[in-house]
Amino acid sequence: MLGFFGAGNMATAILRGVLSSGLLSADEIAVFDIDGEKTAALSAETGVEAAASPAALIDACDTVLLAVKPQVLPAILQENASQIARRMPLLISIAAGKPLAFYEAQLGFPVRMVRVMPNLNAAVGAAVSAFCGNENATEDDLAFAEKLCASFGTALALPEAQFPIFGVLGGCAPAFVFLFIDAMAQAGVKNGLTKQAALSISAQTVLGSAKMLLEGGEHPRKLIDSVCSPGGTTVEGVMCLQKDGFEAAVHAAVQAALEKDKRL
Repeated sequence: MLGFFGAGNMATAILRGVLSSGLLSADEIAVFDIDGEKTAALSAETGVEAAASPAALIDACDTVLLAVKPQVLPAILQENASQIARRMPLLISIAAGKPLAFYEAQLGFPVRMVRVMPNLNAAVGAAVSAFCGNENATEDDLAFAEKLCASFGTALALPEAQFPIFGVLGGCAPAFVFLFIDAMAQAGVKNGLTKQAALSISAQTVLGSAKMLLEGGEHPRKLIDSVCSPGGTTVEGVMCLQKDGFEAAVHAAVQAALEKDKRL
């Protein structure tokens, strides 16, 4: 049985993915949130069990997904350490900025631990998530974590040392893409389109281009060349982007976010 400790937006997105993918059925899932109304609402919507307390959740589940804010994790782990020690479930955490070693340090004993970093796009079943396990996590534990991530997008096994750069490319970059889409739409409005039409065209173009890249297997540069007819409009626009520092700005944004992550 899989238990969700927390019923916020990301937990809800993951839960819906688990159910819609058929990975688990509603009677194989329990949820608890300190906000009883959230617990009840999610249970009513999805049919999963509403646990009455953290202890009840841990008692019922052999896997517990920690989907709470990082700042409350120490208290939650310490308050429930005895229950965790008795049941020894697989713990999966989606808390940002908390390394695998943090959990054993807080609990005071070894645990099977998997760290997962999903992104915003889990809300539409299109996340890219990284996962890694500690030395106690078994192959079965990691296989389940991979299936869990795949239920709401795509999964990528990464060493924990690479989580910061993944966090930028997977976590921060959706905002960069939204900024690009909005800039494209503004240019469309400037040239006579309604904002709604311009946003729709720009967003669908990004979606289709990403799909073509992922499914076609071609290098981005080759795809760029395939669109740039000699002396045409596309190559004119690409050269303008390069002249104005588009690529350098993207590199700088990634590096700035990565440096900020190191300071947190």
